[in-house]
Amino acid sequence: MPVSLPGTFREAFPDPFHQRLTVADGALAEGLAAPGAHAPTVADTPLAGPPPVVPGPQPTRADTRRAARRRRTFARVPFTGKPFTGNPFAANPDTLRRLVPQALVVAFLAGGTTAFVAHDKAVRLDVDGTPRTLHTFADDVTGLLADEGVTLGAHDRVSPAPGTDLTHGDEVTVRYGRPVDLTLDGHHRRVWTTADTVDGALRAFGVRAEGAYLSASRSARIARTGLTLTVRTERTVTFMADGQERTVRTNAATVHEALAQAGITLHGQDTTSVGPGSFPRDGQTVSVLRITDSHEVHEESVPYAVERSEDPELFRGTELVERAGRNGVRRVTYAVRTVNGVRQKPRRTGEELVHRPVSRVVRTGTRQRPASVAGADGLNWSALAACESGGRAGAVDPSGTYGGLYQFDTETWQSLGGGGRPQEAPAAEQTYRAKKLYVQRGASPWPHCGRRLTG
Repeated sequence: MPVSLPGTFREAFPDPFHQRLTVADGALAEGLAAPGAHAPTVADTPLAGPPPVVPGPQPTRADTRRAARRRRTFARVPFTGKPFTGNPFAANPDTLRRLVPQALVVAFLAGGTTAFVAHDKAVRLDVDGTPRTLHTFADDVTGLLADEGVTLGAHDRVSPAPGTDLTHGDEVTVRYGRPVDLTLDGHHRRVWTTADTVDGALRAFGVRAEGAYLSASRSARIARTGLTLTVRTERTVTFMADGQERTVRTNAATVHEALAQAGITLHGQDTTSVGPGSFPRDGQTVSVLRITDSHEVHEESVPYAVERSEDPELFRGTELVERAGRNGVRRVTYAVRTVNGVRQKPRRTGEELVHRPVSRVVRTGTRQRPASVAGADGLNWSALAACESGGRAGAVDPSGTYGGLYQFDTETWQSLGGGGRPQEAPAAEQTYRAKKLYVQRGASPWPHCGRRLTG
């Protein structure tokens, strides 16, 4: 009969309870039997040593009865009461010719079956949480996965490692890698995991899930195509507001959300020391800034300009003010901010010119000053100036009537050709005008100090 070697042990041996090989057609018993002798059967004489132990369920009583019937199919030679002597095959050479091929077939089947059973292994293969028990002739884990059509990617895991030798009863576990787009406390990255649930992935990543916000439930399955997951762990944040300190445990996404959880409300321009939309960090202290805005209006002076022109009728160094200057007025608006009761530096927000300034008009002399005044050059004018004003060209008496080195009143000064007020003219011009006055009136304009001119 032809012998085939199928892929599994169960297909090769539909009856797994054969423990001894028998010849069903009885030919062997027929050839060995001699008249009056008891013909041995295959059931009485093992062909290939102890029977192989076949993995699987133990034989039932029905299986045992079927095996007994097969053993009884061997023919027995009738017993004659006489002992058998001589060569049992010499009497019938045809029987010998029939027996030898059949014996070879039996021996081949016995040896092939032993080799078949010796290489077959029962192993347990768990692929991504789906376990099954199977028989294999593979020598190692790599061969088993190849036979079962299991391919591994860069992020997949198998235990034992590929190339590990297989023995009967081993268990091989395959876990496929799954990508997770993870945003953890505001930081995004792509990670890989062989866990098939969110809870398992969090444990693998070392993320504390107690009290955390999860965009997917912990029991949610992670498909092989991956998952997008946002996790905000529970953090401790301290708020300083209105003179009080408040500490909360929160998994909020923004400082503003954490403020609401702490029972703090922002009004108007109120804000926080960090951006209200920023992510609250563990251990962070945030100050609440109570802000009050107001406006103030101030009137400020606008300085006038000075317009100068040259006058050839005036001596060089002499200035004549034709029009006095006048400052203008400007109205300025400021924004004033108060933070937690502390006034900040005002910020200018607008202005309005109320009165324009009036420019001062001044004429400046260009005429060459005479070197001397006849009749007055030899007098001690420095002594007179020291007595009248202490030698100060810009001196003014307490009443504001007299000014300059020689204490001219404005009317007398201008009658002598001076411009403006005497205390505003250079010292040389003041001395020149004093000499002219002396020529006209002598020392009488200086009743107390005039004697210094000649003393």
